[in-house]
Amino acid sequence: MPATSHNEAQTALLKAVSWLCRPLLRLLIEKGIGYPQLRDLLKKLYVEVAEESFALNGKPPSDSRLFILTGVHRKDIKRLRTGEPDTAAVRASTLGGAIISHWLGLPAYQDAAGRPRCLPRGPVDDGTPGFDALVADVSKDVRPRAILDELLRQGVVSLNEAGDICLNRSAFIPGADFEEKTFFLGRNVHDHMATCAHNMLSPDTPMLERSVYFAALTEASAQELRELAEQNAVAALQAINERALALQAADQGKTDAIHRIRFGCYWYQAQRKHTKDTGQ
Repeated sequence: MPATSHNEAQTALLKAVSWLCRPLLRLLIEKGIGYPQLRDLLKKLYVEVAEESFALNGKPPSDSRLFILTGVHRKDIKRLRTGEPDTAAVRASTLGGAIISHWLGLPAYQDAAGRPRCLPRGPVDDGTPGFDALVADVSKDVRPRAILDELLRQGVVSLNEAGDICLNRSAFIPGADFEEKTFFLGRNVHDHMATCAHNMLSPDTPMLERSVYFAALTEASAQELRELAEQNAVAALQAINERALALQAADQGKTDAIHRIRFGCYWYQAQRKHTKDTGQ
């Protein structure tokens, strides 16, 4: 089999990355995190990972070497390494988040008790600003109706009997359950991705990373397989957990007890988008 060229390898990898990013981007968009925030985060992470993983002779890479490795502009690299704020960057909050921030923080949009008041679309008779003015305070580049439709879809606002727009505060305050899920999202998917990266970069010492895939199943068949998978997954997790507890107790105090492990299982089920679709 002929060796894969550098360009072919990059093309194949980028195709895989575009596939794996789609559910992540859907989650980010749903939670109001737009491209500017992700762009700035990726820029920072590119520099951090290059610093951590691509030192030469034990010395941290120079700004020029980081530029070569990552493609991040030297001025951005210098700013990120020195911790200087990015004055040119788009503010951390999205447009919707900024609107909510104004709604909560500006007296013009609060009632006598300091709570965010329900807003009509336009100003009231005494000139008190309404929702359209709130949006214009943040950005004049987007129609207030488009913002309203999205906030209604997300459940961040609702309409009262008079048709005024009311802020549902509980809808945008993450609960403990959401915070816990995001914690494990980062840890679990990080370790799964780290396994995949290790197996791509060190094929002679692969780590366990397996799955089974079937299509053209009825919903009843899929449900039967789901129950079977859950039964076997719970049994496997319990066995690993029981043995790990015993080994951890035995390793207590040993100088080489510096390794960590994570063993997980997952299940995904969805309808195929097309009859010939075998990748969903």
